[in-house]
Amino acid sequence: MAELKIGRMVLSICATNCYFVYRENTSEVIVIDPADKGDYIYEKLSEKGFVVKGILLTHAHFDHIWGSNELRELSEAPIYAYEAEKELCEDVRNNVSASVRRPYTVIPDYYVKDNEEITIADMTCKVLATPGHTIGSCCYYFEEEGILLSGDTLFQESVGRTDLPTGSMGALTRSIKTKLYPLPDDTKVFPGHGDQTTIGYEKKYNPFCQ
Repeated sequence: MAELKIGRMVLSICATNCYFVYRENTSEVIVIDPADKGDYIYEKLSEKGFVVKGILLTHAHFDHIWGSNELRELSEAPIYAYEAEKELCEDVRNNVSASVRRPYTVIPDYYVKDNEEITIADMTCKVLATPGHTIGSCCYYFEEEGILLSGDTLFQESVGRTDLPTGSMGALTRSIKTKLYPLPDDTKVFPGHGDQTTIGYEKKYNPFCQ
């Protein structure tokens, strides 16, 4: 089976990482966190010959969802989010979009459960519920290739902020220690902001989760 590849676009006022996952030498992609300008994401992927087959949200803060509805409309690809994130997806106050004066909501096509496996275009990932940054934050783990899309749960030597609606530092550190740190040390971590890291590196050097 062809190797999984990951591309990245940095979008929105918060320099959010929007990722697209695909198999080498194939055209179908999964987009993770369409942060802004859904038409731009669609256009750039189409220029490369890619076809969007699914859209995954790690959480529903404005800077991770602003491109969701437009990308879905253009691509006809369904949107997935963890079930506990419903109160942020559908509420402009909880997802903070009202506070930045660009209110925005998204209603996913599928609300998924913890440990549920999602298969899109011959690519399978597991939903890992990691509440803390928000109540319904989650990560997507492509076990076959040892790839984790961590959203704003885990960053290189840092973690997501917890001072916004439904955030909890206690929940966040528990999520990292119980759901992410048990993954193999060589698991490649692709966070919602900043640079790539690994689980093993964060276990050694992340000052928030020792």
